[in-house]
Amino acid sequence: MGESIKINSFELENVKRVKAVSYEPSPNGLTIIGGKNGQGKTSILDAIAWTLGGAKFEPSSAVRDGSYNPPKLEVKLSNGLVVTRSGNSSTLKVVDPEGKKSGQRILDGFIGQLALDLPKFMEMSDKEKANELLKLLGVEDELNKLEGKHQEVYAKRHSIGQIATQKDKYAKELVGYDDVPLEPISASELIQQQQAILLKNAENQKKRNNVSAIQAQMVTINNLVDETQKKLEELQAKQAQLAEDYDIATTAAKDLEDESTAELEEQIKNVDAINQKVRANQERARALQEAADYKADYDNLTGELESIREDKNKLLESVQMPLSGLSIQDGVLIYNDRQWDCMSGAEQLKVATAIVRALNPKCGFVLMDKLEQMDVDTMKEFGAWLESEGLQVIATRVTNNQDECSIIIEDGHIKGEEYSNVAAPVNETKPENEWGGF
Repeated sequence: MGESIKINSFELENVKRVKAVSYEPSPNGLTIIGGKNGQGKTSILDAIAWTLGGAKFEPSSAVRDGSYNPPKLEVKLSNGLVVTRSGNSSTLKVVDPEGKKSGQRILDGFIGQLALDLPKFMEMSDKEKANELLKLLGVEDELNKLEGKHQEVYAKRHSIGQIATQKDKYAKELVGYDDVPLEPISASELIQQQQAILLKNAENQKKRNNVSAIQAQMVTINNLVDETQKKLEELQAKQAQLAEDYDIATTAAKDLEDESTAELEEQIKNVDAINQKVRANQERARALQEAADYKADYDNLTGELESIREDKNKLLESVQMPLSGLSIQDGVLIYNDRQWDCMSGAEQLKVATAIVRALNPKCGFVLMDKLEQMDVDTMKEFGAWLESEGLQVIATRVTNNQDECSIIIEDGHIKGEEYSNVAAPVNETKPENEWGGF
């Protein structure tokens, strides 16, 4: 790549507030045009932008008030081109070092539009600034794909997060009960258990009744023994047998205990209430599980988002930024860990200048208005940085302090130079300033 193109000199007459200004800016660093408001500082920048940028930069009222002559503009560039606009129609003429004439197309080939209109970049949204840099870095399409995937996953995660929160809230609002079964109980099973116990108790009662019956028979037989001696032997044998049966029956019935059905009866009576509590516990457990499942999905998507962010950061780390400390995070410019609205005015100008220069490396100059937002020390640092980068900045600053400026504009011409209808020669010698070229 060849050396970037700078402005060697400019001669401007009768444009906006400018009467006649002729000057050779420093090829590197800062050239500061000072003066009070309304004296023609910004008019100089507008005139240079119009000369080089074409009709889109033409002021709506180009002719200086009170002048009968049309604007006459000339800018000489370091590649040897001489660009002029003159006459009532402001006709453009571009002449190369060999005397050949050309037009606006050759200028557009190496002059960055944002270099002529830095406020356009400064006024862009954070997203638009970042997009300009991404175009420059050549990763716009790939980063946009990652950004689209990030937004898709973020929206999905957001939706699942809302559902998880709702499910968890719903589950925690449900009533829970202790000391109830995990599953609903069956009334028919309880009734079957009750009937089995009742049947067993009936058998026990039969055995008790049998004891009583044998005992009654013994009484009868004993009476018969007294009444009839002749049947004594038969009755005694019968008596002995009954006594044996009595002993057996007594032994069988002695340890019998009847089981209570009160608990089953109570459960049967309360089966609906118990089952209602069981179902409530089951619903609560199901809702809590749903909430936990959605929370797990949310966490998984959070991990996916982190992975996408890492891919984006790796992509941006793999490219060369035009300024140390400059990066793009979440689609916006970051300089020294600060977003655009948190940068100082000086930092914003430095970032904008670096990006605008990188967008078109052939163009080695930038026009910059309102440099008064920089203090003197910051301006010195900025000028030194421009020199180190081989950049030329022609800027305006509201001040009459000669120590802070390259020239001061007063009433449309350079202060200290007598105004005439002919612009001053551009090859006059000017003192070098110790701040990065101005």
